[in-house]
Amino acid sequence: MRNAESLYDLRVDGDRLWRRLEALGEVGAILGPNGERGCARLALTDADREGRDLVVGWMRDLGLAITIDAVGNVVATRAGTDATAAPVMVGSHIDTVRTGGRFDGNLGVLGGLEVMETLEQHGISTRHPISVAFFTDEEGARFQPDMLGSLVYVGGMALEDALDVRAADDNARLGDELARIGYAGPTPCPTATAPHAYVELHIEQGPVLEDEDITIGAVTGVQGISWTELTIVGQSAHAGTTPMRLRHDAGYVAAAITAGVRAIAREMGGTQVATVGRCELLPNLVNVIAAKATMTVDLRNTDEARLEKAEASFHALCDQLAKDEGVTIERRSLARFEPVEFDEGMIKLVQRTAQRLGHSTKMMPSGAGHDAQMLARVCPTSMIFVPSVNGLSHNIAEFTKPADISAGANVLLQVVLAKAMEGAV
Repeated sequence: MRNAESLYDLRVDGDRLWRRLEALGEVGAILGPNGERGCARLALTDADREGRDLVVGWMRDLGLAITIDAVGNVVATRAGTDATAAPVMVGSHIDTVRTGGRFDGNLGVLGGLEVMETLEQHGISTRHPISVAFFTDEEGARFQPDMLGSLVYVGGMALEDALDVRAADDNARLGDELARIGYAGPTPCPTATAPHAYVELHIEQGPVLEDEDITIGAVTGVQGISWTELTIVGQSAHAGTTPMRLRHDAGYVAAAITAGVRAIAREMGGTQVATVGRCELLPNLVNVIAAKATMTVDLRNTDEARLEKAEASFHALCDQLAKDEGVTIERRSLARFEPVEFDEGMIKLVQRTAQRLGHSTKMMPSGAGHDAQMLARVCPTSMIFVPSVNGLSHNIAEFTKPADISAGANVLLQVVLAKAMEGAV
């Protein structure tokens, strides 16, 4: 075993990591109007299967022990010297939104593989095993809720319920799609053994680090998320002959809710945000008052009480509009997660490690949901953020500079080593 000083000097191969990111980015590749290169790998599609096959192939090349569980989570493990020790886990996801980028999720998984290859290349043994995982349907773009695979992994959602979830676009059943692409695995789920620790490397997906010229974010936790689908039913009528006072316009109500939740977020201030990301009208004709609108509302806050306040204001807005406009509004919860605080010791470990490596750091919460918030239910957890150029993510133009990718991966390597060596003599 190497001494501590030599382990501190260990670094990843940033070029090798970048090549893997580029190769995975070609699976489901899409191009933007100005030549931007993004990805469309919705969960459990053919593109997702192709991406999974590529990453599993890399795992096999490294001689890792691979398991696939009943909801399709893939975990690859490098053995430790103590067969009884729980693994240190790293990971994220490889599914994307429909117009996604090449770094969201992928960096955490491939950064984990790079840690494994670096240790193998230098002949370094660790007391604890080290696992790298990619979890099913983190984005929730096709099947809700988001973080579905990791939620099932930690026992927060019953496997049977997850397998019966229907896709938002084509009503396909998750369990059937999992079997179709060949990733309905035999390993029981939820996990029987909690990890010793979990660390996730991720792009920030926002503008803060770049704006403040900071390289590493030590993530303190994840804000709470409330996703709601609304079905608004009014009455279709002629756009030219129906007086405004006699309309029951589902399109207007959808627009009023869109403006209303934005006003709620602005009035509350702080970390409260609100987004209408999807809105569909029927019959969707230029000269016909909309009879029906289906839309989604995404509310988030780092404070549970304030998130509940935002939800209450949103519900009151819907009730008032339904009464005033003579429509019905049906609400259906798609996802609801309380804010999560990460382990204080793990947060400080990320911060100290980054500073020791010469990087500027910032303690910050995550505005996006991540698999890490699910793993935090069962083991000490932390996240490492690296900057997103122009703050863009869930966007074909998503980009993180190679130097920042390497910086984050080296912090991940050293944090993993610190946890994987715990208890070693």
